[in-house]
Amino acid sequence: MSDIADVPPAVVGRFRVICGELPEAYEEPSWIGLRWRIRRRTFLHVYTTDERGSAYIDMDDPAILMTFRAPPGELAALAHAGPPFFRADWGVNVVGMVLDDETDWVEVAELVTDSYRVQAPRRLAFRLKAGG
Repeated sequence: MSDIADVPPAVVGRFRVICGELPEAYEEPSWIGLRWRIRRRTFLHVYTTDERGSAYIDMDDPAILMTFRAPPGELAALAHAGPPFFRADWGVNVVGMVLDDETDWVEVAELVTDSYRVQAPRRLAFRLKAGG
C-alpha cells in the first residue's frame, strides 16, 4: 500500500450505503484508498491525494477523488463536462470526479449505480434494474 492519505470515514460511510444496495458488490483495500467490485471487476475507486496530487487532474491541494466506469452514452459528456469531472485515462470508459463539500450525493449514487451496471454480469445488472 502507498502513503496516500486515507479516505475520510464519512465519505467511506456514504459509499458503503450506496454500494450496499448493489447485488454482490464488495469493498476491499486498493493500492491507494478503497475500491468496490463486482466479482473481480472494479466499478468504483475512492482515494485521497497527497501533496503530489493526481496523475489525472491538476490540483493545488489534496483532494478526495473517485473513479468509475461510464456507459458509452455518458462517457463523452462526463469526460468533457469539466470540474468536478475529469478523464482518467487508465481505462477506455473511466471517468473521475472530485468530491468536496458541494458534491451532490444523489448524483454520485446514480453514477456509481451506472458504473456497477457497466461492470456487472448481465444477470446481476438486470436484477438491479428489476429492483430485486
